[in-house]
Amino acid sequence: MTKTALRIVSWNVNSIRKRIGQLEKLTDAHAPDVICLQETKANDTAFPFEAMRALGFAHIAAYGYGGYNGVAILSKHPLKDVVCHTRRGKRDGRHISAVVRAKNAPPVSVHSLYVPAGGEAPDPRINSKFADKLSFIDCAADYFAAEYGFRDAVVLTGDLNIAPLPSDVWDHHKMQKRIGHTDYDIAALDRLKRSLNWTDAVREIIPPDDPVFTWWSYRQSEFKVDSKGWRLDHIWVSPGLKGSIQSAEVLVDVRHWTPASDHAPVLVKLKP
Repeated sequence: MTKTALRIVSWNVNSIRKRIGQLEKLTDAHAPDVICLQETKANDTAFPFEAMRALGFAHIAAYGYGGYNGVAILSKHPLKDVVCHTRRGKRDGRHISAVVRAKNAPPVSVHSLYVPAGGEAPDPRINSKFADKLSFIDCAADYFAAEYGFRDAVVLTGDLNIAPLPSDVWDHHKMQKRIGHTDYDIAALDRLKRSLNWTDAVREIIPPDDPVFTWWSYRQSEFKVDSKGWRLDHIWVSPGLKGSIQSAEVLVDVRHWTPASDHAPVLVKLKP
C-alpha cells in the first residue's frame, strides 16, 4: 500500500474573490493537497465554492464574517469534524479546523488561524486592539493545550501577525516597537508554541539566522529589491509530525501575481 504525502499551503489571500486566478496558478504550479486561507473577506453565502471545486478542491470548510476576516480550508481529501471556533467570546471568522483524511494516510487535524493585527500603539494597557490580539492568542493556546496530546497529528497554519525572530523582520532594531515584533507579541507567540510543543516547519528547514519574509506592504512596488518584509505567516506541526517535515518554503514569486495579495503563501510538504 502506497502511503500519501501531504502538501499544505497557508495563504492570506486578502479577498478570495480577487485571487481565484492566482489560486488556479498556485494549484497548477505546486499541486497542494490542502490550502488554508485567511482574510477571505467573504461570508458563507459569498464564498466561491464552485470556483474552488473546479480547481480540484472537492472538500471545503469556510468560516466567513462579512466583508473582512474569514478563514477556510480547501482540500482534495475528505474533511471531517469541521469546527468554526469561538475565541475570547467572539465568532469573528478567525479560526477554523477540520480533520483531513487522505487515502492511505493517518488523519491529520488542520487549523487555519487569522490572528488580529493589533492596531498601532505597542502597549496593550492603552490599546484595546492589541489587548484583544494577545487575548486571542492566549485563548488559542489554552485550547490546543486542552484539546490535543503530543502524539496527535496536528498542523497549525495561518497569518499569526507576529514575526518572532530578529531574522523575521527586515530591521530588528527598528521593528522592536512595532506591533508584530514587540516583546508582548513574541511572549504571546511563545506561549502558543509551548501549548503543544509545536515545531515551526519553515525554521526546521531554513536556519533561524536566515532572513525569511512572507509579507510586504503594498507601498513597496519593488518589494523584492527593497526587501522590507516580515514573516507573519506560519505553518507549525505537533511533535507527532515533526519527523514528517520534508520541505518548507515561502512562495515569494506569488507576491508578484496581479492583483496581488500583500502576503506570499507558505508551502510545507509532509512525507508519509
